Amino acid sequence: MTDPSAPWPTELRVSKDRKTLTIAFNSGERHELSAEYLRVCSPSAEVKGHAPSQKKTVPGKRQVEIIKVEPVGNYAVRIHFDDMHNSGIYSWTYFHELGSDRETHWGGYMRELEEKGLSRDR
Repeated sequence: MTDPSAPWPTELRVSKDRKTLTIAFNSGERHELSAEYLRVCSPSAEVKGHAPSQKKTVPGKRQVEIIKVEPVGNYAVRIHFDDMHNSGIYSWTYFHELGSDRETHWGGYMRELEEKGLSRDR
């Protein structure tokens, strides 16, 4: 069951170039999230694993695009990316977290790339 006090989306829009997803909430917040950011922070088991020790760092997604956004009930969407990844289900709560805590998530991703000798381009 969803928390009735949690921010609820009022708009979800993919940019014409398919590189950005904008989500607006009834709280007045609006977040522009890049396709790359959404892809590398996918809530899928492929990326998150089934335990923290299984989390994967996904390199080479700087040019990834969103090809489709599909509703999942009334609580989430599934994003289809042009690299054929589509197993992550993004809840409204997770979108809000990604927008609100972008610096933490993105900074962690950039550190992981550096520590593992990986790149956003390959």
